[in-house]
Amino acid sequence: MMPRAAVRPLLRRALAAAPADLDTGDPMEALVGFCEELLPLPPLEVWLEDVTRSPEAHLVDVEGAADAPSAEAPVTVETRRFSFKDESWDAHLRSFRDGDAWRGFIAFEGPGPRAGRVHRTTLIFREANPIHVRERFLSFEPSALVAFLRSTLP
Repeated sequence: MMPRAAVRPLLRRALAAAPADLDTGDPMEALVGFCEELLPLPPLEVWLEDVTRSPEAHLVDVEGAADAPSAEAPVTVETRRFSFKDESWDAHLRSFRDGDAWRGFIAFEGPGPRAGRVHRTTLIFREANPIHVRERFLSFEPSALVAFLRSTLP
């Protein structure tokens, strides 16, 4: 989440700010403690609950970020589960900023021996912001997801 070149200077600051009696033997522990004080974040469970309750608010954060998702590193905006041939599949909406628009595609993950293998569509979404991309994805009927999945399978 941070540039590689920033790690050592941040670690130096963390070690300089550490109490003199702190001797964990692990500089990463000092770095984590320093970062927790610098950027107090909620516990993961609290954050996940908030994302589940208010996903649009988190999408606004993504949209305004200086390091918004790119074509090389898109963000998963939403996931839907659906059935195809009596098997459960996951459809992940992946999106990124492309100039003044947000683009997106669907990445499918299947069950059993297909688990971990991803089948993806081409870019099928183009909207003004990630919230609109998500709304379009959520508007698809399960039959549309099946049709997109079938178009990606060998």
